[in-house]
Amino acid sequence: MPSPASLRFPRPLLPLAVAALMLSLAGCVVVPAQPYPAGEVVTVAPPPPQVEYIGPPPAVGYVWLGGYWGWHGGRHVWVGGHWEAPRAGYYWVPHAWVREGNGWRMHEGHWARH
Repeated sequence: MPSPASLRFPRPLLPLAVAALMLSLAGCVVVPAQPYPAGEVVTVAPPPPQVEYIGPPPAVGYVWLGGYWGWHGGRHVWVGGHWEAPRAGYYWVPHAWVREGNGWRMHEGHWARH
């Protein structure tokens, strides 16, 4: 059986090995998970909305954007609401699940012009 000392990486090749490792990791890309399958129909109906405690706004005039059921990991997941500063000339259209064929499609919440 070889001794631990003989299993060491040859010193002159160490910088080359480190560079190869760094180069191979530089090609890794991490894509954040989508909260729901954008544009796709899911076959599971969303549950009823959860009751949320709406505390006082952080500043006068802020708008409450209510929570909604998102889709993540093959199931509905509650995304809590939050306060947001209003946008002049716009109003908030909440997220909505719309029946489509044999399933449901998410229409994202968004700011729409008055």
